[in-house]
Amino acid sequence: MSSKPQEYDDDAAPPVAVADTGDTGEGGKIKMIVQLVKKCLGVKDIASMRMSLPASLLEPVPNLEYSHFLDRPDLFAAINDSEDPFERMLALLRFYFAKDLKFVHGKVCKPYNSVLGEHFRAHWDIIPLSHPEELIERPSLQHERHSSSTSVQSGSYKSTLSVNTTDSDSVKPGQAPSTAPTSPEPRFSSDNNGPSRIRVVYLTEQVSHHPPVSAYYASCPARQIEMQGIDQISAKVSGTTLRIQAGQYNQGIYVRIQGGPGEGELYHITHPVASVNGILRGNFYLTMSDSTVVSCTNDRPSTKQGGFPRFRAIIEYKEESWLGRAHFLIEGVIFVVHEGETEHEAWTKVKQVPQNRVAAVLDGSWRGHIRWKRVGALSYPHTTSSSASSPNPSHVQLPKPSIPSAAASRADVTTTAEGWQTLIDVNELYVVPKEVRPIDNQHPFESRRLWRNVTDNLLNKEYSDATKEKVAIEQKQRDDAAERKKKGVEFIPTFFEKGLDDGYSELTAEGRKAVEDELAEPSPFCIEGGIGKTN
Repeated sequence: MSSKPQEYDDDAAPPVAVADTGDTGEGGKIKMIVQLVKKCLGVKDIASMRMSLPASLLEPVPNLEYSHFLDRPDLFAAINDSEDPFERMLALLRFYFAKDLKFVHGKVCKPYNSVLGEHFRAHWDIIPLSHPEELIERPSLQHERHSSSTSVQSGSYKSTLSVNTTDSDSVKPGQAPSTAPTSPEPRFSSDNNGPSRIRVVYLTEQVSHHPPVSAYYASCPARQIEMQGIDQISAKVSGTTLRIQAGQYNQGIYVRIQGGPGEGELYHITHPVASVNGILRGNFYLTMSDSTVVSCTNDRPSTKQGGFPRFRAIIEYKEESWLGRAHFLIEGVIFVVHEGETEHEAWTKVKQVPQNRVAAVLDGSWRGHIRWKRVGALSYPHTTSSSASSPNPSHVQLPKPSIPSAAASRADVTTTAEGWQTLIDVNELYVVPKEVRPIDNQHPFESRRLWRNVTDNLLNKEYSDATKEKVAIEQKQRDDAAERKKKGVEFIPTFFEKGLDDGYSELTAEGRKAVEDELAEPSPFCIEGGIGKTN
């Protein structure tokens, strides 16, 4: 596998285009979508196609801002809170299930295609969770208690888009939030007497145009944790659905703990397969299939954990029935992996895990309530003897999770029983608004500034003008690519190193400076470590 993707070729075939019917209503949009689907039939990878869509089919949000995994940055920051490696795995799973709340509560949409060299950065100032039960008992926990809000409207979908948001102002579960860029202008409250906060920062850059690939980095220095990865998808029309999976360079999400209780741990989260359904009806919804595997390695196992075994998790998405409504069911298992073993690397299904390795089971709906249950003694590493992994341990007969069938009702899924505990209920969680610098302070290739005219025209329903602005940006990209080709100059990313083969790209000196600058952005709140504090 080469770490150098092919750059945009201006001499390539013209892009696949869909004529704008001029009908901006739902009926007109559906007709254009059907035309697009017909042109994509038989295409191996739609994501790598040159495609030009009318602006009326797009949501007013750049792809780099839309596609991140920090809808709940407080859960990301909480991964390294516990001294217990089993509890850290549970915390990692809470983060995983809440990372894309936009797909749980919002509508499936098409953001702007990113252009080469485009970048986006943001931060969140969050109140850290003192205990996992706090999220369960206060599911509407928001981080802006004494502030004002501002809102914008995108089409028929209205939501509060704010840096400083109260519980009542935030996008409620069950609503379809606008996908227009949130927090267009930071607005600071004069009351900063609330609890201290921690800052999570995020940086991403489009490092390849053909195929489209972006690199991303997130960090919470106060909790000594960071996240890296490559964002690239492969998409194909299959029947009446659009099947989406990780692209060639997208190996998953990497979460690294640099200090504290989990020092040296590296979590690797693979991506499942997603399907966009209801295309021909114009009623889009996502279903998931295949499995997600969460592995944990530690380059310093003896420093903090005394040689305790590592935990690994498999989340299996249950196949949906062809008849009836979707139920979005999952089942999962957390099991023990011992140093030097490799057989577990082939396990991607719950049933493949031997019972004598199981520490916990989980089930539920990835769009609702998920519960978990301890199994045997393996979830208590400080009391687990070496015989726990022997072929015939005393607890070999383990209870199996009761997984509802695809025909079960949602009530059946969320019913608790003895021994089961709530892991998370994503249906009760909000998306935490991000904070972004004012557009006038941004670089010309920073997402919101780059696409500002397109966004403004879309919000004003000036679709023809939005399309003209979009075409101008795309043409500029073609011209720049042709000029580089003429001069024999290779595109070099600004914030990330060039290599993609490791599944993530390291930050360059400019990338590290951008992260430091984002950490230093002013805040009305008291931030741990003193960063970002206003005078």
